[in-house]
Amino acid sequence: MLGHTLGVSRFPWPGAGAAGLAIILWALVPLLMIAAGDLPPLRLSAMALLAGALGTLPMARRRRPRAAMPTRIQGVAINLLGALLMAGAVGACFAAFSLAPPAEAALITYTWPVIFLLASRWMVLRRLPLATLGGALLAFSGAALLVVPQALSSGVSGAWGGYLLAFGTALCWALFSLASQVPSFRFGERMPHLLLIASVMTGIASLALEGVSELPSSRELLATAALGLGPYGIAMLAWDRALGDPQAHRLGNLAHAVPVLATLFLVIAGVTSPDWRLPLAAGLVLWGSVTASTR
Repeated sequence: MLGHTLGVSRFPWPGAGAAGLAIILWALVPLLMIAAGDLPPLRLSAMALLAGALGTLPMARRRRPRAAMPTRIQGVAINLLGALLMAGAVGACFAAFSLAPPAEAALITYTWPVIFLLASRWMVLRRLPLATLGGALLAFSGAALLVVPQALSSGVSGAWGGYLLAFGTALCWALFSLASQVPSFRFGERMPHLLLIASVMTGIASLALEGVSELPSSRELLATAALGLGPYGIAMLAWDRALGDPQAHRLGNLAHAVPVLATLFLVIAGVTSPDWRLPLAAGLVLWGSVTASTR
């Protein structure tokens, strides 16, 4: 989800190991959210993002590239843009998992690399190669395999709202990834600040929309801290380390395994019942994502 701007060269992990760590942590998001209990989605988002900000602050190393630094107003605008996209992605993701089955919501959420590829290749080439279009159709057909039966049976009620939020999460992460490609934005080195601002945004939204509730239990706090420090802290830094590897162009495709692993973890944990549609949908999303990224 990041570019190459975060200074994490102090980490001794090889690129493949760092990429693998990030992918496993991202795939654990649905399970960690379930472990967080019945915390309202926006409150859970605010707490997890705060944990991520505190966790990345001591690990991130600030670098000053030779490129012209943005003005103070531009820096504030960049921070607000990145934080808004991150708050939207995390908040919508947690709300989606609370409304829709976690495995299905996770598969839809992790179509974001395909959306990112569609947008970035259109911006560069002003056209979409057949491989990109074909891969996108495969990936979205995998998501549709899960969504369409629910839509036909319950219309716009039930889990349908969660599916829409999961797709909104995918859009936010795709836009965040596009913005991170702008060299002057340097989202990587801004990560602790982005997470902190996003935490404040979701916290204010939680107070306005969810009200004030009782304090979370120690188990919920532990799960929330793990959610923030893992997928939104260490995973971000590890993935940035992987993207700095000479073989980064090969490691990038590993990200498409996230929805497959997320589904597998949910089935192993007994949260999701085995269903023939789940492995087929996960395979279509994985196949489509790899096909779309073919140069």
